[in-house]
Amino acid sequence: MGTRPAVVDAAGVQPGATDEDVVQRALAWMQERAGDATGRSGERYVDHARATIGILRELGVDTAVLTAAALISPADRLLLRDVAAHFGDEVARLVESMRQIQRLRELHSIAGAAADGQAETLRRMLLAMAADIRVVLLRLASRLHTLRHHAAQRHPPDPAIARETLEILAPLANRLGLWQLKWELEDLAFRFLDPDTYRELARRLEERRAAREAFVESAMRRLRTELAAAGVRAEVSGRPKHLYSIYNKMRSKQRALDEISDLRGLRVIVDTVAQCYTALGIVHAIWTQVPHEFDDYIARPKPNGYRSLHTVVLADDDRPLEVQIRTREMHRFAEYGVASHWRYKEGGSGASARGARAAGAGHEEQIAWMRQLLAWQREVGQALGSAQAAGPAAQPALEERIYVLTPQARVIELPAGATPIDFAYHVHTSLGHRCRGARVDGHMVPLNTALQSGQTVEIVAAKETGHEGPSRDWLNPQLGYVRSPRTRNKVRQWFNALELERDTAAGRERVERVLQREGRTALAFEELARRLGFEAAGPLFLAVARDEIGVRQLEEAVRGPAAAATGAPAPAAEQLPVVAPRRRAREASGRGDGVLVVGIDSLMTQLARCCRPVPPDAIVGFVTRGHGVSVHRENCTTFARMADRAPERVIETAWGKDALSGGSDGRTRRFPAEVEVRASDRPGLLRDITEVFARDRLNVIAVQTLSRAQVASMRFTVEVPDAGQLARTLAAVRDVSGVIQARRR
Repeated sequence: MGTRPAVVDAAGVQPGATDEDVVQRALAWMQERAGDATGRSGERYVDHARATIGILRELGVDTAVLTAAALISPADRLLLRDVAAHFGDEVARLVESMRQIQRLRELHSIAGAAADGQAETLRRMLLAMAADIRVVLLRLASRLHTLRHHAAQRHPPDPAIARETLEILAPLANRLGLWQLKWELEDLAFRFLDPDTYRELARRLEERRAAREAFVESAMRRLRTELAAAGVRAEVSGRPKHLYSIYNKMRSKQRALDEISDLRGLRVIVDTVAQCYTALGIVHAIWTQVPHEFDDYIARPKPNGYRSLHTVVLADDDRPLEVQIRTREMHRFAEYGVASHWRYKEGGSGASARGARAAGAGHEEQIAWMRQLLAWQREVGQALGSAQAAGPAAQPALEERIYVLTPQARVIELPAGATPIDFAYHVHTSLGHRCRGARVDGHMVPLNTALQSGQTVEIVAAKETGHEGPSRDWLNPQLGYVRSPRTRNKVRQWFNALELERDTAAGRERVERVLQREGRTALAFEELARRLGFEAAGPLFLAVARDEIGVRQLEEAVRGPAAAATGAPAPAAEQLPVVAPRRRAREASGRGDGVLVVGIDSLMTQLARCCRPVPPDAIVGFVTRGHGVSVHRENCTTFARMADRAPERVIETAWGKDALSGGSDGRTRRFPAEVEVRASDRPGLLRDITEVFARDRLNVIAVQTLSRAQVASMRFTVEVPDAGQLARTLAAVRDVSGVIQARRR
C-alpha cells in the first residue's frame, strides 16, 4: 500500500516500459487496493477489468485505454488523483469520463422512466463521450463483459442494465460501425429481457441447424468453384446468425421464420472493388436474383461508413439466400468500425504507436465520429420518446438541445433554434462581441440562421481592438439573432457597460462645468464626492448624469461642507402644503398631498422629485432648511445619503386616508411618477406606448426621448392613483413590440 508513484509521461508510460508492462502494472496496482472486492454483478473488480481488457485488445486500442480499463472501479479505492500520479493525466481523464457515464445508470433503473429524464441521460452521456472517442469503446467493452458474466453464471442482470444495453448502447455500437459488439450486445440483452421468446427462437433454429448447415456448405463449394474458374481469389464463408436481428425482421416485416433471408447467408471477401462486382455477377449467374433485394453500399456507403454489396437470390430449393460481398479493408471496417482507424489506418504498435488516439487521424475524421455520436443521440432520443412518452408533450424535452461542433471537433451544447451568435458567445464572450459572420459546414450563412445538430460552425470575427462590440439589432426578438437567454444577457451587459461609461463621462462634464462656474477647479473630485456622501468620484458622476444630484445641491457641495449639509432638494420639487394636527396625526385639508407628519403641527411637505413616492410606497421625511419636509421613498438613494449626514433631520411620515382611498371631494388623487422605457426604435413606437397609458387612463405630463444606435430611451412622467396601477401599466408596456425594458425610475 505504500508504493511511491513511478515516473510517467503524460500518457502514463514509464520510460523503457512496454505496453504490456504498463497494463500489468495497472492491474497489479488496482488489485493491491481493491483486493477481492466485488461489483453489483458479484464478479471481482479485478476479474472484470482483465476480461474488459481482453475485449479491448481485439479492437486494437492503445495502451492508455487498456490501462484505464483496469482503473475504473472501485472509484472509492482508486482515487482519481492517485490514478493521475501513477499513470498520467491522459489515463485519468479516460477514467473520469467512464465514471461519469457509469453514474448515469440510475435513470434506467426505474421502469418507464420519463422521456425527458432519458433525454438528459443521453445528453450527459454524449458530452462525456465527446471528450474522447475512446470512452465509447471502454463503455461498450465493459458492458459486453458484464452481460457475458451474467450469461455464464446463468443469473440475469438487473433489467435496467439489459434495457439500457438494447435501447442505448447497442444503437451506439451500430452508429459507430462496431457490429461485432452490437450483435453480441443485442443478443445477450434480448436473452435477459425476453427469455421465453429467445429460447423458443433458438430452439426452432436448432431444429433445422443440420439441414441449414449442409445447404450452406454446398452453396459455398459451388460459389468457390465458380469464382476460381473466373480467376477471382476469394474467401467464402457462412454468415453467423444473430437471434435479435432475426426476431426484429420477423416482427417488422411480419414474416415467418423460414422467410427470413438472414437464416442462410454467405460472405465473400475479395481483394479489390472491381472483384466485388465480378463476384456479384457470378452470384447472379448461379442463382436467380430476388427483385428489389440488392443494395450497393460501395457506391452509396451508409452514414456510418459501412461499405459492401448485399444481394438476395433464390437458391436451388427456391428459398432465399443472402450474399454479402466486400474487400478485406471493407471487412475490417465492418467488424471494428471506428476502432479500425486505430488498428489499421494509424498502424504500428508498441512505443512508436503509444498514445495513438482518434484526434490523431485529423480533425475531419474526428468530426465525422462526433457526427455519428450526435446522430445516435438524436435517433435514440426519438425512439425513447415515441416508445415511452405519454403524449406529444414529451417530444420538446427530447429536442430542446442541439449539439454543434467547432472546427477543432469540440462539441458545443446549445438550446434548440440557437444561432451562430449563440454559438460564439458560448465559446467565449469576447468571440461573441467580435462576431461578424459565420460559416456552417464551410458555407457563409446569415447570423440569424438556426443551427442543427451535427453542423460544424466557424465564426468570422473582427480583430480584437477593444472597441468592437455587438449590434443592438441582436436584442430585437423580431429579427431572431439570439435564442439563448445567456447570450441575450451578455449582449445587454455590454450595452449597459457602454451606457455606464457614457453616463460617467456626461456626469463628469457637468461637475467640471459647475466647478468652473464656481471658480473651484482646484477642488478634487474625491473631496466633492465625500461631501455628497459618495465613496468615490465614479458614483458621483453617475448620480449627476442621472439627475439624482441636482445642480443646486452640487453647487452647495462645491461651496463647502456646511452648505452641502443642508440637504436641500432640487428646486423643482412639488410644494404641497399639509396641515398636521396638534401633537397627533391628522390629514391635511384643501390642496394637500395626503402625507401625515407624525407628532408635529402645520409643517409644509413636498414629494421629492428624486424618487417620486406614490401610495402605498413606504415613505420617510427629511426636514430641509426653508422647504419644509421632503418626503422620499424609504429605498431612495438620495435620502440615504442625506440621512447619513444628518440623521437628526429624519422624521416619521405616513400616507393619509385621502392619499390611500381618494380625496374628501370624491375625486381620486393622482401622484406623479417617472417611467423609463428602452426599446428597439421603429416608426409608431411612441404612439403604441402612449396608447397603453391612455387605455389605463393615466395622464402623461412630460416625456423625453432619445434615440441612439437604433435604441430609443424614453422617460415619461405620468400621474397615477397608486403603485399597483403603475405596475399593471408597466406590464402592459413591456408587451409592446420591441420594448426591451420598462421600469419605474
